[in-house]
Amino acid sequence: MTKTAEPATTPQDERLLGTSLWRRLLSRPELGAVMGAVAVFVFFSLTADSFLQLSSLSTVLYAASTLGIMAVPVALLMIGGEFDLSAGVLVTSSALTSSMFSYQMTANVWVGVLVSLLVTLAIGVFNGAMLTRTKLPSFIITLGTFLMLTGLNLGLTKLISGTVQTKSISDMEGFDSARKVFASEITIGSVNFKITILWWLVLVALATWILLRTRWGNWIFAVGGNGDAARAVGVPVTKTRIGLYMGVGFGAWVSGQHLLFSFSRVQSGEGVGNELIYIVAAVIGGCLITGGYGSAIGSAFGALIFGMVSKGIVFAEWNADWYKFFLGAMLLLATLLNHWVRKRAEATK
Repeated sequence: MTKTAEPATTPQDERLLGTSLWRRLLSRPELGAVMGAVAVFVFFSLTADSFLQLSSLSTVLYAASTLGIMAVPVALLMIGGEFDLSAGVLVTSSALTSSMFSYQMTANVWVGVLVSLLVTLAIGVFNGAMLTRTKLPSFIITLGTFLMLTGLNLGLTKLISGTVQTKSISDMEGFDSARKVFASEITIGSVNFKITILWWLVLVALATWILLRTRWGNWIFAVGGNGDAARAVGVPVTKTRIGLYMGVGFGAWVSGQHLLFSFSRVQSGEGVGNELIYIVAAVIGGCLITGGYGSAIGSAFGALIFGMVSKGIVFAEWNADWYKFFLGAMLLLATLLNHWVRKRAEATK
C-alpha cells in the first residue's frame, strides 16, 4: 500500500507573526525615560510630603515645560545626527530682540515678537547652511554661533540700554495680549497651570506626528542614520538639516518670548549652559549621540525628570547645591539603561 504523503507545512511569514507587548515596548526609544520618570516620581513621593499636592505638581510641570519646549526640537536635531550648542543663548537672543526692538522703535510689542521670530529662524538657517556648505562638525559651527551670540547679547544690550538689562516694556501697547499668549496661566479647578505647559504638549504632539506620520520624519531618521546613503536615495539632506536648525530657532523663539513677557525685561547673560541641559534631556529620553534614533515623547519624559528633580529637591528641603550632581548621575544611568534596552531589543528580533 502506498503511503500518502502528508501535505508540506508552509512556513509562516515572520511579518505575519504577532509581536509581543514586551518586544514592542523594548523597541520604543523612550522606554528608559519612562521607567526613570516613574522611579523619580515614586522616590520624591516618598521623601517629600508636599510633592503630591496639585500645586506642587503644577510647579513641576512648569519647570519641565520651560526645558521641554527646547528639548523637543533639540531631540529632532539629534535624531538627525547634529548638535546645537547655541540653543541656550539663542533663547536669550530671542527675548532681547523682541524687547529692544519694541522699546527703541516705540512699536507695538507684537512687531518686536515677529522680528524676533525672523531673527531666530535666520540664525537657524545660518547654522544649517554653514554646516552643509563647510562640512565642518556641527559642534564647531554652533560653538562659534554660541560665542558670537553671547558677545552680541551683552555688547548690544549695553550699547543700546546702557546696562546689561533691557528696559521694561510692560507699559507698551500689545504687552498684555502677548503676555496672554506666552506667559499667562490657565486655571483648572483651584490650581493654576502656566501656558508653557500647553505649548510644550503641542510641540511634543506635533514633533511626534512629524516623526511617525510624515516623509519629513523618514528623512530625519535617514539623515541621522547615514547622510550619504540618504542623499543617494533622493533624500534632501541639506533642506532637512536646515529645517531642523530652524526648528530649534522656533523653540528658542517661544521660550524667549515666555522669558520676556514673564518679567517684562531680560538679563543679557542668561541662557549660558542651558544648551547642555536640553541635550541631556534628549539623551535621557532615548536619543543617541550618533543620530538616527530617538523620539520627541522621550525628550518630554527627559524634561519631566528634570522638573521633578529640580523641584523635588526643594520640596524635600535638601541642599539645592546637589542638583547638578543628580542631573549628572541621571544622565549616566539613563544612558546605560537606554543602551541595555537597545541591546535587549536587538536580541529579541
